[in-house]
Amino acid sequence: MTSLLREVDYGQYEGITTTQIHQQHPGWELYRDGSPGGETPAQVYARALEFIRLCETVDGRVLAFAHGHILRAVAVAWLRLDIAAAAGLQLDVGTLSRLRKDPDHGRVLVMWNAP
Repeated sequence: MTSLLREVDYGQYEGITTTQIHQQHPGWELYRDGSPGGETPAQVYARALEFIRLCETVDGRVLAFAHGHILRAVAVAWLRLDIAAAAGLQLDVGTLSRLRKDPDHGRVLVMWNAP
């Protein structure tokens, strides 16, 4: 168990919907703008990278359960993409995703958002 996969700290936006946030801040995006009083996108990305480093110390497979926003951050960190790319990954509740190191292609996203 690790706290690295805890839910993103939404600060002042905790408990309100994206629609409600957009009423006050049109165009707001979590992975670009962060949350006032909460985590910045860079902090979320750093936590995702730290989780990946932790996984790399394990001999064998790792199974992770977490909230969608941090899992999207882990996926883009795994692929070495900018944190903003996480906004383009839909991740539904109760789905499976799989990241893997491929001997020929390096880090790959094998499965995403599968029922």
